[in-house]
Amino acid sequence: MRIYLFIITFFTGLGSFAQQKEIDFDAVDSLYREDQFYFNITYNALQKRPDGINQNKLSPGIAFGFLRDMPINKKRTVAIAAGLGYSVSVYNQNLRITEGTGMYSYQVPDGAISLTKNKLSLHTVDLPIEFRWRDSTPESHIFWRVYTGLKFSYLFYDHYKSEGSAGSVNVSNNKDLNQFQYGVYVAAGWNTWNFYAYYGLNPLFKSAAKIDNQSIDMNTANFGLMFYIL
Repeated sequence: MRIYLFIITFFTGLGSFAQQKEIDFDAVDSLYREDQFYFNITYNALQKRPDGINQNKLSPGIAFGFLRDMPINKKRTVAIAAGLGYSVSVYNQNLRITEGTGMYSYQVPDGAISLTKNKLSLHTVDLPIEFRWRDSTPESHIFWRVYTGLKFSYLFYDHYKSEGSAGSVNVSNNKDLNQFQYGVYVAAGWNTWNFYAYYGLNPLFKSAAKIDNQSIDMNTANFGLMFYIL
């Protein structure tokens, strides 16, 4: 009899404890974090192009990743964030690249060569580090934001493809490309819609890459939209 009484008492107490500890999903989270996943789409513009180099068609880019939001003030409207992401950037232009015995040649096609496709695709792992300001509150995820920072990128795969009157060319893992790239960026907007701009601080190509003894010092400026997800 004592055993049955003990069991009844135990489970009655357990039920009361569970009711007291029931999670309130509607409660305000005063220790919230914002915008920890991101996705952006961009138009990629080549800067400092050598004479004769032009972009044609659309040069798109996409990126996504995770940022750890770390608020540094009591209201949690100021924060720093660091994360990890992936980007692919496509450049449609008329710089022709050929490879032979481990060496690369660069030229601007003359009138005798016509190109129907000529694009360079870069795949990078990104490390963004940013300073954040927003007027968010624990009760609402709709707010103004201005986020700015540095992005360091590691180029792990590249592919160049050309098709035209001179035939098809495919070049991968071009050793003349800078494997480490870095630049500054800003994302600013309200709610879902945020303008995004990135400016590369070092050239896409190493100094060894030249056209008629002129170094290809092109860097990139990317413009587009940034979307954040909690």
